Amino acid sequence: MSIFVCIKQVPDTETKIQISADGNGIETGAIKWIVNPYDEFAIEEALKLKASTGADKIYAVSVGPQKRAQDALRIALAMGCDEAVIIDSEESFDTMTTAKLVKAAVLKTGEPSLILTGKSSIDDNSQAFTQQLAALFEAPHANNLVKITVSGDKSLEVEREIEGGSKEIISLTGLAVLGATKGLNSPRYPSLPGIMKAKKKPVHTYAAGDLGVELTTKVKFSDYQMPAPQPPTRILNGEVDAQVDELVNLLKNESKVL
Repeated sequence: MSIFVCIKQVPDTETKIQISADGNGIETGAIKWIVNPYDEFAIEEALKLKASTGADKIYAVSVGPQKRAQDALRIALAMGCDEAVIIDSEESFDTMTTAKLVKAAVLKTGEPSLILTGKSSIDDNSQAFTQQLAALFEAPHANNLVKITVSGDKSLEVEREIEGGSKEIISLTGLAVLGATKGLNSPRYPSLPGIMKAKKKPVHTYAAGDLGVELTTKVKFSDYQMPAPQPPTRILNGEVDAQVDELVNLLKNESKVL
């Protein structure tokens, strides 16, 4: 049983975003990149499943510039994953093209028994990649999972959160693509011995152009603009009735919300 975990690097939520000089993107040089938080739950769950089922290996997979992707994958290796797979590309692709690249790299590396992802990425938050990857593998899929159980015959029972605070239980057989969310587990921190071991673990690198996927759907944006600055806070003084009258007047004639 081989488990593949898909990882995406995203900007740290505390990063101060700056628009590039041409207005067609953001300055990436000063950004602090982190592992997508939902993907950390997927990594931890893969480690727990390996311990409980005796899975052979856990492969961590990422798409992006080699140096940057390698930084993210080293964290996964330090947490306990066995090998890493980099799909090297300086370009950004839509989720379907990314899913096709991941599928090609996975099949080129090994035979997956289970594929785990985060439920979404915190940058674009499309929640499309997991479903698209499952469709490409023609495999059952479930997202937003808070519990995963593997039975003796390797079939899966998963529990997912749905609207209204309810939970849905689904039984799956064969290769499945599953999306992890907060509440599934508590991701461990990479230990110092794990960090040292990660330096010696295998890293497979494939150029995006060598995986037989048509790379025509590159993601491009233009005319980036920063949000308008918030107006200064205004404090109303005087009697309560006068404050109410002034507030209504401001909302109606200045803010135009009434």
